[in-house]
Amino acid sequence: MECEFLSVCFYIAIILFLQIIAFDELKTDYKNPIDQCNTLNPTVEKVKKIKRVKIALKLVLPEYLIHFFFCVMFFCAAEWLTLCLNLPLLAYHVWRYMSRPVMSCPGLYDPTTIMNADILAYCQKEGWCKLAFYLLSFFYYLYGMIYVLVSS
Repeated sequence: MECEFLSVCFYIAIILFLQIIAFDELKTDYKNPIDQCNTLNPTVEKVKKIKRVKIALKLVLPEYLIHFFFCVMFFCAAEWLTLCLNLPLLAYHVWRYMSRPVMSCPGLYDPTTIMNADILAYCQKEGWCKLAFYLLSFFYYLYGMIYVLVSS
């Protein structure tokens, strides 16, 4: 249960401090769409004729990979209820990544379409819904951690 608690704290930090603020900056014209998409999407650089994908400081793929990793951890730890609670979001992440716009880099956000009002509103709603899910998960994991500590 302790690893679940840490995972949700990390998730909330990712969603709260990066994605919601990033789309709010885009909505209020503090950043242009190209810079915003470069922040959110991983970029491909040519370094001495070798392509490498920079994912370390980007938002989308690390969130998806970490969520997948923790779902695998829940499966290995036989935390079936926790796994069942996380599977819908994992399925959504897979669907969202598979239906991403066609671009030259492996990201979710296209600079030419992200300023559309519908897409921007959808991305903001997506961020707030994920934040609600992660907050509810946080309290569930906190309860589970306290229950394990008290019962032992």
